[in-house]
Amino acid sequence: MTALLEIDGLYSGYAGVAMVRDLNLTVHAGEIVALLGPNGAGKTTTLLTTSGLNPVMKGDIRVFGRSVRGRPAHRAPREGLAHVLEDRSLFYQLTVAENLRLAAARSRGDLDRALSYFPALEPLLGRRAGLLSGGEQQMLAMARALTSKPRLLMVDEMSLGLAPVIVERLLPVLRRIVDDTGAGVLLVEQHVHLALEVADRAAVLVHGDLVASGTTAEIAGRAAALESTYFGAGARTDDRTDDRTDDPKAAPDAVPDADAEPDLDADPEGSR
Repeated sequence: MTALLEIDGLYSGYAGVAMVRDLNLTVHAGEIVALLGPNGAGKTTTLLTTSGLNPVMKGDIRVFGRSVRGRPAHRAPREGLAHVLEDRSLFYQLTVAENLRLAAARSRGDLDRALSYFPALEPLLGRRAGLLSGGEQQMLAMARALTSKPRLLMVDEMSLGLAPVIVERLLPVLRRIVDDTGAGVLLVEQHVHLALEVADRAAVLVHGDLVASGTTAEIAGRAAALESTYFGAGARTDDRTDDRTDDPKAAPDAVPDADAEPDLDADPEGSR
């Protein structure tokens, strides 16, 4: 398999303090690698550094065989790297269609292909992004990334603010994308069991250090020990709950339109 991402002895952090230390990780074409770990482990730092939004302190990151050192961050999408940020970074006052058109790589065909993975967005094309539920916003963020036809896709906390039942429906879409396109995916996730169901390999970061890596079968066999030892009681697992956080009122990153009253009962099937 072709290595799309090679992280070699990476040290990265903020204000001179390394939040990631001596990290070695690869992502190949046609596979999903899950980057697991508790909050503050260095997962987001790793993705931001790969995108060029955070500097490499020591070591190197190569994307498509080229070092990210000295590469302006805006060049990453042009080279085939797409990054779905933890906060989704949507334009909340723009419609779904406008958000997608801003990112479309070449043609309407690219937009249509992205929407084919998230058909629930099609009846919402005229709705402002700030009025979407949390699940719909995550679908939009993913679809927007796909319009650029990425060779390497990085997804940071797809499950943030969403009920597990919604995550169960979104994560398998990543598997379909990889199988259809041959792209590679680096997935940051705290729902350990759900991530392992769709990933090929996994790595576990704790306090900036790589404490485990291997195939998903190998990591799944150690999941209980890893969760109790490294994640603690606050680790998110694949527990079933009736609590709904996939709601415009509850989604922490939803920014309602001040000029419109959200219709919370509209399109109840939008992200179910």
